[in-house]
Amino acid sequence: MLVDSHCHLDFPDFDAERDAIVARAEAAGVGRMVTICTRVARFDRIREIAETYENVYCSVGTHPHNADEELDVTPDDLVRLSQHPKVVAIGEAGLDYYYDNAPRDAQATGLRNHIAAARETRLPLVIHARDADDDMAAILEEESAKGAFPFVLHCFSSGAELARTGIALGGYVSFSGILTFKRSDALRDIAKDLPVERLLVETDAPYLAPPPHRGQRNEPAYVVHTAQVLADTLGISVDALWQQTTENFFRLFSKAPKPENGA
Repeated sequence: MLVDSHCHLDFPDFDAERDAIVARAEAAGVGRMVTICTRVARFDRIREIAETYENVYCSVGTHPHNADEELDVTPDDLVRLSQHPKVVAIGEAGLDYYYDNAPRDAQATGLRNHIAAARETRLPLVIHARDADDDMAAILEEESAKGAFPFVLHCFSSGAELARTGIALGGYVSFSGILTFKRSDALRDIAKDLPVERLLVETDAPYLAPPPHRGQRNEPAYVVHTAQVLADTLGISVDALWQQTTENFFRLFSKAPKPENGA
């Protein structure tokens, strides 16, 4: 089986055919999907989707774009909501200096609150980082010095130094369809230098569809194409890549149950 460790099944892009999308993913071999929360205010809907589908799990958190809207959400709030059996991660939270949709100090405050919740719950923090490599590395190093916490740098498109920092601090790196794009040679070079036991794959659906679906709405089934490119990049078989990234997922997202049949 393969895992889509990051998608957004609550987005309206999927409203008309969510059942079919989940079914297509399962038919493609995607045995687990994690639908990611971007606003705690909308967590009830995310939880409902996760409860509806056996192989769908979820996170709880506030995207950096919305950080200033939910500064009243405390680490204790995140910890409490994460006790639901379908919640397997905290976030996504982080820093986005490309869009700067929220003040940077609000983004940093939100990130640190989510780190505190991840540290307490031992659930992985799903980190969004865009055009903020230096500040992200500094916060991760400072917060890790206070106490380790599990995390993944999701939809990785940052520089090699942030990847190395994340790995050195015990984190994981997840690649989306960006890895498959023609102009992503530099990103593929970064992937080659990272330990395979710390790599994940994802779609970030409905965004960033890989070829042959480039320019279309993305969906969890398409994570197989990113896995193929990552396997080719690393010089390993696609079967080995599926097995390794799935093992990595269950190691990091340790609350997510493994299939009972061991498939």
